[in-house]
Amino acid sequence: MTEAARQLSEAELRALEEEYDPESRFRTILPPIAILTGVILFLLSVYHFYTAGFGIPRATTHRGLHMGASLFVLFLSFAAFDKTRHKTDGFAVLGIPVTDWILAIAGAVSAFYVPWIYDQLAFRVGNPLTIDIVMGTILLLTLMEAVRRSMGWPLPVIAALFIAYAYYGKSMPGILVHPGADWTNIINHLYLTSQGIYGTALGVIATYVFHFVLFGVMAQKIGLGQLFIDLATALTGRFAGGPAKVSVISSAMLGTISGSSIANTVTTGALTIPAMIKIGFKRHFAAAVEAASSTGGQITPPVMGAVAFLMVEYLGIPLRTILIAALVPAFMHFFGVLVQVHLEAKRLGIRGLTKEELPKAGKVLREGWLSVAPLLLLIWMLMSGRTPFLSAFSAISACMVVYLIQSIMSSGVLGGIKETAAGIYEGFVAGARQSLSVTAAAALVGVVIGIVTLTGVGFKIAFMVTTVAANWATGLHAFLGFLPVELLTVETLTLLFTLLMTAVVCILMGCGVPTTANYIIMVAVAAPVLGMMNVEPLVAHFFVFYFGVLADVTPPVALAAYAGAGIAGANGFKAGNTAFRLSMGKALVPFVFVFSPSLLIVTQAFTLPDFLLAFTGAVLGIVALSAAITNWLMGPLWTIERIVLPIAALLLIAPEPISTALGFVILAAVTTRQYLATHKAPAAPAS
Repeated sequence: MTEAARQLSEAELRALEEEYDPESRFRTILPPIAILTGVILFLLSVYHFYTAGFGIPRATTHRGLHMGASLFVLFLSFAAFDKTRHKTDGFAVLGIPVTDWILAIAGAVSAFYVPWIYDQLAFRVGNPLTIDIVMGTILLLTLMEAVRRSMGWPLPVIAALFIAYAYYGKSMPGILVHPGADWTNIINHLYLTSQGIYGTALGVIATYVFHFVLFGVMAQKIGLGQLFIDLATALTGRFAGGPAKVSVISSAMLGTISGSSIANTVTTGALTIPAMIKIGFKRHFAAAVEAASSTGGQITPPVMGAVAFLMVEYLGIPLRTILIAALVPAFMHFFGVLVQVHLEAKRLGIRGLTKEELPKAGKVLREGWLSVAPLLLLIWMLMSGRTPFLSAFSAISACMVVYLIQSIMSSGVLGGIKETAAGIYEGFVAGARQSLSVTAAAALVGVVIGIVTLTGVGFKIAFMVTTVAANWATGLHAFLGFLPVELLTVETLTLLFTLLMTAVVCILMGCGVPTTANYIIMVAVAAPVLGMMNVEPLVAHFFVFYFGVLADVTPPVALAAYAGAGIAGANGFKAGNTAFRLSMGKALVPFVFVFSPSLLIVTQAFTLPDFLLAFTGAVLGIVALSAAITNWLMGPLWTIERIVLPIAALLLIAPEPISTALGFVILAAVTTRQYLATHKAPAAPAS
């Protein structure tokens, strides 16, 4: 294999994932600590597996148990600083600094404290004891440190700023002023009520997300991820730019069981990125394709990271409704990446894979069909109205049965049973370990949500944003009001400016905060903004979610793109810019479904004509914009065509008949010119 297509070893890939994903930077620990944390994590998974099938205890007890166990293991698993991950400075017990033991115990005890005094909470809320304030302060500080270790500084800083806002409310300027709250009231609200740390965010992680993370790990152990890659290769590898299309399709499939952009990039990119480079794609483009595709995993049903389950709690609607709503936008994202990949391959004349390089789809399915059964069971149960945790319980159980069958077939009955037991233990430990950082983050995000409910700052921000948007809209309408286009009303322009400002804030927040935490914060702060503009709640939630996800491929952070660049040996910033360009479908479609909610299918405003208009316009708009960006449709574009095609794209995605018709005319004219130029009749031979 050439150097350009060199594949990284498993150790190199793991190091790469750790470099760009703080959540995977576990420290080196001695065997006794490894056994201790492994047993705790395994028991935590067993507890959640049992409660998924047979019911959970009261909410505060369930959340406290989950958070306490997670914090204890987290402080033993994550070093205080990166430089201490592989060594111990100062006094230590079994290789773990004494300070980390203190933090682990303090975090666990303060988390267990509220469930312990639960029966007395009715008399303590609003009139806390000194011990309550002490315990609440300890938990708040340990949460901030836990999130700093496992995810970095941004989220703890945001939480600290919100707390400062609550405390110094009387000193705030203008509309942001409020009466303020002393430390006792702040801790009382954040610690003893369900409006803060023990609120919805932590509840969703402990009740839903943990189970689906565990399912994703077990599905990978039975070979479902590899099956997706092999099947995508068999189906799409032979077409122009084959490995790039394999990257898009396999990432879309893998997104059904995994919601981590960076993990998906490393998992599929280890195979697809070297293959893309080998057949002629530039290194930064290969990295960008994988990053853009893998980021789509977070918006792909049925898992969608953790956000689908958060939407269930926040919106009070069935999960299957949310999954149906996510179908078309997810399709648009992968379609947009696929179109640009295809046009780039045609422009560069890059081939597909040869017949000898392709696996046989029939053989792939014959050998791996059993590993698909748990996913099909999960989807069937979710769509038939079963609860998410019962669906996850059944799917995890199915994974264990499949694993047992596979092990017996390869190692015999006795060997298969031993192999299955070891595999289940490893999977349960890995699943619980993956939830550590997101648990701490969800609890800390509860602090932000608690401050929003305590101070009412969300509606104040909403008022400020809509006021600014209305002023801009009035000014622009006065300048452009002569144009005979329905969409250019003051109300429409106000909504457009509001959406643009909201999108920018979501992307900026997402540059330092994980997708799930970003979504929760933006729902509290930005969703009220869209609500004041009469945007349906489901639509508003999808809008802030999509732009939060986009941050994973938006420079200067673009962690997924940097992970892909690490595999490709490319410039990370350049890969990030290209990945953002490839994700234009994800950036455009949210504006489409705000102006035409029918695109989400399940909204109150759904009508079939509106859906068909919006869907067709979005598809053609993505094609037009992709052609302009790539400088290729059926052949190279004229300069004027590169100018008018983006205009056509904007007109096409505006779900309004006149605009769509104008955009279609422009695209049709360019396409006709391209067709005639590339299908010229050969000149007649000279007589």
